[in-house]
Amino acid sequence: MQHPEEFLKSLFDVAVSAADPLVCLPKHLPKPPKGRTIVIGAGKAAASMAKAVEDNWQGPLTGIVVTRYAHGLPLKHIRVVEAGHPMPDAEGARAADEILGSLTDLTKDDLVLCLVSGGGSSLLAKPGGTISLAEKKQVTKELLACGANITEMNILRKHLSAIKGGRLAIAAAPAQLATFMISDVPGDDPAIIASGPTVPDLSTSGDALAVLEKYKISAPNSVLSFLESTGSSTPGPDHSAFLNSKSIMITTPQVSLQAVAAAAHAQGVTPVILGDSVEGEARDVAQVFASIARQAACHDQPAAKPCVLLSGGETTVTVRESEGKSGRGGRNCEFLLSLLVSLEGRQDVFALACDTDGIDGTEDNAGAIITPTSATRAFAKSLDAKEYLARHDSYSFFESLGDLIKTGPTRTNVNDFRAILIV
Repeated sequence: MQHPEEFLKSLFDVAVSAADPLVCLPKHLPKPPKGRTIVIGAGKAAASMAKAVEDNWQGPLTGIVVTRYAHGLPLKHIRVVEAGHPMPDAEGARAADEILGSLTDLTKDDLVLCLVSGGGSSLLAKPGGTISLAEKKQVTKELLACGANITEMNILRKHLSAIKGGRLAIAAAPAQLATFMISDVPGDDPAIIASGPTVPDLSTSGDALAVLEKYKISAPNSVLSFLESTGSSTPGPDHSAFLNSKSIMITTPQVSLQAVAAAAHAQGVTPVILGDSVEGEARDVAQVFASIARQAACHDQPAAKPCVLLSGGETTVTVRESEGKSGRGGRNCEFLLSLLVSLEGRQDVFALACDTDGIDGTEDNAGAIITPTSATRAFAKSLDAKEYLARHDSYSFFESLGDLIKTGPTRTNVNDFRAILIV
């Protein structure tokens, strides 16, 4: 086995590589149609997915995709627009209008290739009804801080939208529609990935209102009025827009975890996949995982040492008003900081947690790493891990230790990757 820190970093590289659209997408491409081919898409992987299409398409094509700032790529035939994430902005709104504008005068002989990946919910910013972009941003800000899981967030997002929740499929009809998806959501539900712009939706406007009520989100009157109107309803499976439509999942969190497990096994480390869809408060999940790590360290269960506990999914960080001003840090760094506190200085555990898109929350790091020396180094620098955790300031803590992991945008996204090595 490599040095533990390098071993963990190599596993993260494997997880990202397994989700590379340039590898996953080409084999799924259909034959060119009799008519036009138009490429549209949204998400953190949109640019690399579009490149995969361009590099492998045997015919003319045009199109536009929208991705997060700094996640773009220069392409010849497909325009790449960069926009705001996780907060929607005017660039995303203009891109949504341009995407809809590209789907005019289509026939059954035309083909629309839709490239969907995580982040598309924010990037396809076209509010429904009379909701303004500013009002949409207000709701989004509260939604991101309330602790709602990704399914709840995207139920609300799709019913506030004029383009998500299957509505993009309506715009593409009667053309052939092929949607290629990279899953970043627990359960790999196509209706949740990027709020399902081209797939049928089974949720209701009532479900969206329930999310507002559950998390006490203060919504403007325009939002409430729209959710109470028929305009917020989304098309179900029996809608004619889906008659000439198909969706293909090109990669998932589980695919990456399986690739990582094989890589760990090749280095003589027993992999244990704890789940590809772990949810919950990041700090609470870390406490549970710390107990599993201790069990492995003390009793060789669920596997004998050396072993590595692998997991994916998307945890949450809830910032409460009573906690006052919060610090910097995404859910992966918060998970690791809580794990460090829970491990209480164990000398046989290393851990890494990173977002596979290369950005942990809104910061410039993918995540961080902890080692048996993390606690002593923090003590030497007068860093109180519990205090940093209490104010959600995990980024500052790991920055002070020099233990942040910065990869830059990976241009893919199968959500969080966590690896806990017990030696």
